[in-house]
Amino acid sequence: MKIIIIAAVAENGVIGKANGEMPWHVKEEFQHFKQTTLGFPVLMGRRTFETLGKPLKDRENIIITRNKNVKFDLEAVKVFHSFNEGIEYCKRKNYEKIFFIGGGEIYKQAVPIADEMIISFMKFKSKGEVYFPEISEGTWKEISREKREIFDIVKFEKIDDKQN
Repeated sequence: MKIIIIAAVAENGVIGKANGEMPWHVKEEFQHFKQTTLGFPVLMGRRTFETLGKPLKDRENIIITRNKNVKFDLEAVKVFHSFNEGIEYCKRKNYEKIFFIGGGEIYKQAVPIADEMIISFMKFKSKGEVYFPEISEGTWKEISREKREIFDIVKFEKIDDKQN
C-alpha cells in the first residue's frame, strides 16, 4: 500500500487556520486535489473534516481523532481514535494507495511513514496558524514539477536509505 501525502502550502509554510479552514480558495488547485484523490481513501483529522462540511464524494473518508466522543452518523465516514488504527484499517482493506489530506498534526505523523508527497506550492504567502512540516532534503527527492499560474505541483519520493 502506497502512503501519499497531498497538501497545498503557501510560500511561508502555512496550510491552514487554527479553526481548520483553508486560508485560500484556488479552484484549479482544488480540481487537482480531486482528480488525484478520486477513488482512493482520504485520511484526515477531525477539524479538517468539519471544515469540509461533508464527506468527499467517491472516496472513503477516514477521520482520525483522539476524542473518543466524536461520532459522525454518515455511511461514507469511518472514525478511528489513533493514527495507526486508520492505517491498519486501510491495510486490511488492501488499498493500492491512501492519501493523507491534513491537517497539521496528521501531516506531522504521516511524513515519517509516507512513500510520496504531492505538494502544491502556492506562489503567495498566507495568514494562518497551521504549518506544513519541514521537508528534509536528505529524506525526500523531487521527482517532478508541474508549473501552474499561481502554484507548482511538486511530487516527492522518499529516498531509499538502503541504496546508499
